[in-house]
Amino acid sequence: MKVNCKKQNLSDAVLNIQSVVSTKSPIPALEGILVKTKDSMIELCGYDLELGVTTLIDADIEEPGSIVLNAKLFCDIVRKIQAENISIKTDDKLVTEITGGESKFSISGITPDEYPELPEINETSSFSIPQNTLKSMIRQTIFAISDNDAKPIHTGTLFEITEDKMRLVSVDGYRLAIREEPLKAGIKSSFVVPGKTLKEIMKLLGDGDDETQIKIGTRHILYNIGSYTVISRLLEGEFLDYRAAIPQKAETTVKVGVNEMTDSVSRISLIITERLKSPVRCIFGENEIKLFSTSSIGKASDHLKAEISGSAVEIGFNNSYFLDAMNHTECDEVKISLCGPLSPIKITPPDGESFIFLVLPVRLNNMSD
Repeated sequence: MKVNCKKQNLSDAVLNIQSVVSTKSPIPALEGILVKTKDSMIELCGYDLELGVTTLIDADIEEPGSIVLNAKLFCDIVRKIQAENISIKTDDKLVTEITGGESKFSISGITPDEYPELPEINETSSFSIPQNTLKSMIRQTIFAISDNDAKPIHTGTLFEITEDKMRLVSVDGYRLAIREEPLKAGIKSSFVVPGKTLKEIMKLLGDGDDETQIKIGTRHILYNIGSYTVISRLLEGEFLDYRAAIPQKAETTVKVGVNEMTDSVSRISLIITERLKSPVRCIFGENEIKLFSTSSIGKASDHLKAEISGSAVEIGFNNSYFLDAMNHTECDEVKISLCGPLSPIKITPPDGESFIFLVLPVRLNNMSD
């Protein structure tokens, strides 16, 4: 194989693909990036047996061929070369020369015969969605994905597609995030995408309204994002019946500015650490929110104005979970709905429920001020 290409194009592609490559694998080829010629382009592929990413870049193909190169070393070399163009040449002993400007590297490659084939997707249905919409939906739900393998199904996000909308749901046992968007997909489908896959997709999605095509298979899903193709296994199992967890009524409703509430909780969280965990105690009443925290470091209190209707309520919550929810609202004001001290805190936009965040309360030892 002998090819020439733009350094910037190759660098961008290798950087995006490297993050899905295994750093330690019993199959040495899986620690590498597959580089192969395809017509007048170079195709690059990273795969860890669960998630694969491929892309094509323009190139001058002098001799077609393919090689597997160690992902980290290949990425570092390409990134450090100071030249506009890079040449890659492989001989029949798998020795690969990478040259650019005054720099020249000679590294050992791995035969592409040892590189596993990406799965063929058994497509059952497909639809398209603007990149910026999908990016926003993932961003507003990915924070609530579980990192606990006790329930593997909850280490991903549930996608629910009906005739006129798409809903994403993430849950980790302490909080829940739902994001909904109108969508004329023309299909009905439900599947769970691993959190790792969604993190990689987030990196590739743009902020414009270019369409992303999604193909759903029985065990895998495929995303076409610009010049990139992402194929991932789907998670199997029974997802939480999240609808039963959403409070259907509210004894107290609060309208408050996101920045004001976030700043207040952040201030009193200064005496709470990972080692010194302590709940925030919050009293909603008389158009004022009072917040308190106590740990072995000391005590803190704060208060702010809010528009409150209904009965006064005192509730405790984990400061990190609450701040995560508030930081992903993407709006200036929110409505907080409460149904007593032991019911989940429900956070929504001031009007409608395009997103719903639930934060489970923490039982307070002393419920009085």
